[in-house]
Amino acid sequence: MGSLDPGPALFFTLVMITVTAPLWLWTSENGSWHFLTVPEEQSGEIRAQAFAGPRGFGSVRVEAAINGVTWRTSVFPQKSGGYILPVKAAVRRKAGIAAGDEVTVSLQLL
Repeated sequence: MGSLDPGPALFFTLVMITVTAPLWLWTSENGSWHFLTVPEEQSGEIRAQAFAGPRGFGSVRVEAAINGVTWRTSVFPQKSGGYILPVKAAVRRKAGIAAGDEVTVSLQLL
């Protein structure tokens, strides 16, 4: 009898990025949105993921966590470098954060 060959092994490395930054508000005539900025110097892994599996607007899927509140969303590239993370109202309420607060977020690339 021959040996069972499972074939090539696939290994996935979970990439976790932690950022501390102010939560900021962007307002237009169509509404307002809250964001955190992932600085350019912490965006290398995100950029690599964007090139590996391109999505609309250069976005990258992430699982984000702030103050024990976890949700899935995407980060979006900025023209000036870095990425922005939208933080919806339900997350802000549960996490107890508001615009201007210094917030620590953990991002796991999906």
